[in-house]
Amino acid sequence: MPQDRQWPQSDAEQTEFIPVVSGRLDDDAGGGDVHGAVHGTVDAAGVTDELRVPPQQAQQAEQTQVQEPTRFQTERTQFIEHPQAPPPPPGGVQPTQTAMPPQQPPPQPPEHGTPEHGGADGSGKKWYRRRGTLIAGAALGALALLYGVDLLVSQGSVPRGVTVAGVDVGGMSEQNAEQKLRDEIEPRLTQPVQYAAGDVQAEFDPKMAGLSLDWGATLEQAGDQPLNPITRFLSFFDTEEIGVVTSAEPNQLETAMGDLQDKIDHEPVEGTVKFEGATPVAVEPKQGQQLDVEAAKQVVLSHWASGNQLDLPVEVTPVRTSAEAVRIALEEVAKPAVSSSVLVRGDGKDGTLETEEIAAGLSFEPGEGGTLTPKINQEKIVEGVGPELASTEQEGKDAEIVFTGGKPTVEPSQHGRGIKWDKTLAPLLDVLKRKDNREIVAQYEDKPAKITTEEAEKLGIKEVIGEFTTTGFASDSGVNIKVVAQEVNGAIVKPGDTFSLNGHTGPRGKEQGYVEAGIIENGQPGRAVGGGISQFATTLYNAYYFAGMKDVAHREHSYYISRYPAGREATVFQNPDGSSVIDLSFKNDSETGVAIQTIWTPSSITVKLWGTKRYNVESVTGDRTNFVQPGTKHVSADNCQPSGGAVGFSITDTRILRDASSGQVVRKEPRTVKYDARDKIVCNKGD
Repeated sequence: MPQDRQWPQSDAEQTEFIPVVSGRLDDDAGGGDVHGAVHGTVDAAGVTDELRVPPQQAQQAEQTQVQEPTRFQTERTQFIEHPQAPPPPPGGVQPTQTAMPPQQPPPQPPEHGTPEHGGADGSGKKWYRRRGTLIAGAALGALALLYGVDLLVSQGSVPRGVTVAGVDVGGMSEQNAEQKLRDEIEPRLTQPVQYAAGDVQAEFDPKMAGLSLDWGATLEQAGDQPLNPITRFLSFFDTEEIGVVTSAEPNQLETAMGDLQDKIDHEPVEGTVKFEGATPVAVEPKQGQQLDVEAAKQVVLSHWASGNQLDLPVEVTPVRTSAEAVRIALEEVAKPAVSSSVLVRGDGKDGTLETEEIAAGLSFEPGEGGTLTPKINQEKIVEGVGPELASTEQEGKDAEIVFTGGKPTVEPSQHGRGIKWDKTLAPLLDVLKRKDNREIVAQYEDKPAKITTEEAEKLGIKEVIGEFTTTGFASDSGVNIKVVAQEVNGAIVKPGDTFSLNGHTGPRGKEQGYVEAGIIENGQPGRAVGGGISQFATTLYNAYYFAGMKDVAHREHSYYISRYPAGREATVFQNPDGSSVIDLSFKNDSETGVAIQTIWTPSSITVKLWGTKRYNVESVTGDRTNFVQPGTKHVSADNCQPSGGAVGFSITDTRILRDASSGQVVRKEPRTVKYDARDKIVCNKGD
C-alpha cells in the first residue's frame, strides 16, 4: 500500500489514535502481536468510532502501513470506510466479524519542526480540528436532546420559576396551579390588609374595598412556555413574581381610597414650644404627607393578596425645624422664661409681668438651619402689664372743630406722653433667660397731637361748602342714624386726604350702640342690626356732591327708593366682623381743610361740609328711560309682606361745577344709573 500519509505521535500524551475497521481482534483472529489490545463496536452503518490503543501496542504497529481511509461527515462524529478483508486461513473457522487486514509497517514518527508536530503538509493539525468538531457536535446534540425533552414534558404548564403572591406554581399544570393558589391564597382574602404609608401604619378590609381575585386571568398573565433555550435554562435558577389579577368594584374602591387618604394625609407640623397656661410643652416636628392615590391604587390591586404589608407611596412635605432645636428652645428659653415674674419699673409706679402673661406673649418661629427663634408679642405683653402703668401716661388730644352758635370753632389740641413699648421690651428676651435680676425699665416718649391747634386754625374751615337733608325714616332706623351721625360729627379731612364712612366708624354692631332696623333684602323688606345707615350715606353723599368734593367710591341701591333723589343716592354694607363690603368715600382735593357737621332730629338728618368755597354746584337730572315692568312673586313665608312692586328704569344725573368767583363752568360729570324692577309680592299664607 502506498505510504503517502503518516499518523502523528503526540508530544503531550503517550497515547495514539488510529482508525480501525470493523471487527474485533483477539487470539482466535490470528492477531497475536496485538492480543487483547484493540476493541471496537460496529454501528448500523458497519463503521466504528475511534479507538484508543495503549502505547505498547502502538509501538508494535510502528512498521505497519495503513491505507488512507475515506472520510464521511455526519452531524455528530467522523467515520472511515472498511477496507476489503483477506480470505480466511485454510482450515480456520469463519469469524462472525471481519478481520483486520495484514499488518503493514507503522507510520513513521513525525520530524520535529514540521507544522504542529504533524506531517510536513500539516495533516496533524487538521486531525485535531476534526477532533474538536466531534466533541462540540456531541455536546450540542446532547443539549438539543435535553431542550426537546424539556419542551415536551413542560408543554401546557405554567412557565418554570413563576410565583403568584409568593406562591410557587412554576412548572405546574394550569389546573393544579389554580388549585394550589386557591388553597394558599384564598384564606388571605378575608383578612385585613396591613399597609404602611409614610409615618402611618394601619389596615383596611379588602371586602369593603370591593376586591376579589380573578384566578384564571391571574394564571393567563404568566404566559406560555418560553421557546428561547437560554430563557428556559435560566428559569432553573430564577423566579418571576407576576402578581394577581384583581376584580374591583369601582365605587367601593374609590371610597376605600378616600378613607385611606383621611388616615394618611396630614399637614406638616413645625416643631415649636407652646404653653399650656404657664407650662411650656414641646411640639415635635412632623413632616406632612399626602397619599399618591393613583400609584397607591395600583399597589393595592397588584399586591393586596400577597399576605405581606403593602408600602403605599406618599408625597412628603418637609418641615423646617429639627427635634434638637425644639429641645434647645424648651430648655434654654421657654422654661427659664416662665420660672418667675418680671418687674416693669415706670415713672412713679411699677407693674408686674406674671408668668401667665409672659407665656401669652412668648412664641417661637422657625429660623435658619432648622433652629427655633423666640419672638415677643408686644400686644400681648402690653395687654398684660399696660393697665398697671396707665396712670403714668398722659393721653393726647387732637384739635377738633366744634360747632357753637352755628359756626365752627377750634377746640385746642393737647400733647400726650406715653410708654414707648418697642424700646421698653427690647431687652425682655435676655431678661427672661435669667434666674435673677428679672426687671426692665419703661421708656417714655412725647406723643404730639395728629392735628394741632395751629394746624386746625390754618385749615381755612370758615363756611359751608355743601349740605343736604333727608327725612322719612322709622324710629328704629333713626336710632342708628343718630349713632352714626354722632361718630362722624366734627371729623376733619385735611387737604389731599380721603374720608371713608366704613373706615371712620369701624364695626357698626350692638356693642357700638346700633339696633336692629328695617332693610331691603333681595327686593323684600327685612331686618338687620344697623338698618337705616344707607339714609345717612345718601345724605353724606349729596353733601359732598354739592361741596364739589371728588367722589372716590359709592354705589346706588339696586331698587329705586322714592324718598331719595333718583340717580343721586348711596348704600353701604359691612360684614358682621366690621370688614367693609360696600363703602362710601370722597377725597378732599382742595387746598383747604374740610370739617363735617351732622345735625340729627327724630325726623331728619342733615350733613354740612365746612371749608373754603370753590364751586357752585348744579345737579341736572334727565328723564327716566328703558323701563322694565315688574314680575309677580308668590311667597309662602310667615313674615311675607305684600308689595305692589316697582318699575325699573335708567336715569342720568349730571353734576355741573362752576367757579365760585367767576361763575364759569369748570367741568360736567354725567353719571347713568340703572334701577332694577321690583317684583310684586303676593303672599300665600293660607297654602
